[in-house]
Amino acid sequence: MGSNSSTLAKIPNAEDLMQETGFTPAHLVRLYDRFKVLDKDKKGFLTPQDFVAIKELAMNPICDRIVGAFFTSGEEMLDFPSFVRILAHFRPIDKNRPKEPNSPDPINSRSNKLKFAFQLYDQDKDGKISRHELLQVLRAMLEKQVTEEQLESIADRTIQEADLDRDDAISFEEFRKSLEKVNIDHKMSIRFLR
Repeated sequence: MGSNSSTLAKIPNAEDLMQETGFTPAHLVRLYDRFKVLDKDKKGFLTPQDFVAIKELAMNPICDRIVGAFFTSGEEMLDFPSFVRILAHFRPIDKNRPKEPNSPDPINSRSNKLKFAFQLYDQDKDGKISRHELLQVLRAMLEKQVTEEQLESIADRTIQEADLDRDDAISFEEFRKSLEKVNIDHKMSIRFLR
């Protein structure tokens, strides 16, 4: 514990970060160590290139979208607190953690996990997933496994099933509704943080 507390003392606003994200001191220290490893040039921040250097992430067909989710539009630098806040989306939901009245949902709530996933598709940030955006993700994920005709059929069928207002796009509310029966906590959680 001694080395954990000395490392924790080096993290600015550690208490606030733990309160905001729900991470324990041990999780925060582990994330801080990982951040420092990714920051090979010791700049104090991460760039998209630092993420692409992660072999497992670089092999992911939607790597660019995942990396893009860490950076706000036009930003190329990510500090440690922002890194932690984004990773908090993937923290398993703590059903025993009391929710303060009138406080916003925790970062790792079902709703916030869905918003995070939605933004991976909604690349133009217009609040809708268009057929074109859905096709881009499907092409990246299934490129060599199916024909273009099959991809288009999957995209059309997905939009047809999820598009309740018939505007040929999927809004966040439609996206949320289409995933009602999916265990998002299980699919969007990093289990090593338990």
